[in-house]
Amino acid sequence: MTEFRCTPIPAETATRWRETGRDDRGNALIRRLVDGPGFPCRHCLRLGQPGQAMLLGSYDLPRPLGVYWTPSPIFLHADAADCPRFEEQDSIAPTVLANGLVSVRAYDSDDLCLYDLGQVVEGAAVAAPLARALTDPRTAHVNIHTARPGCLLVAVERLSDPA
Repeated sequence: MTEFRCTPIPAETATRWRETGRDDRGNALIRRLVDGPGFPCRHCLRLGQPGQAMLLGSYDLPRPLGVYWTPSPIFLHADAADCPRFEEQDSIAPTVLANGLVSVRAYDSDDLCLYDLGQVVEGAAVAAPLARALTDPRTAHVNIHTARPGCLLVAVERLSDPA
């Protein structure tokens, strides 16, 4: 597979949210204790564990820009100690693999959606559609969302030229 990295939200964004209690839209963050499945953190890219505090807010996606741009609700661990930034290469984020249904969305260099590369699959089966998107030379970047509510799980950047 083409080399890639699942890119979490910037550390600066996580710090700002925790320090100000405000999301990217200026809304007050909602604090929730993990009490069931879900709660995928967009900084460490792991699921929140029962009893952990999570912050819920609106995140301004850096890409795509233009007509496909949208903010997304996301979770973030409230405690930075629970949340080392995900830095692995060529590894699919645990939050994606644990999700029941995800949407792979590929975009070209003009930030236009490549509809023929989009696919909805179980999170555990995301490797093949992600590889398909990353090896297509038209793809500039990929976002993976939850398929039902449509929330961003992770952005994916290609680190090498398609094979």
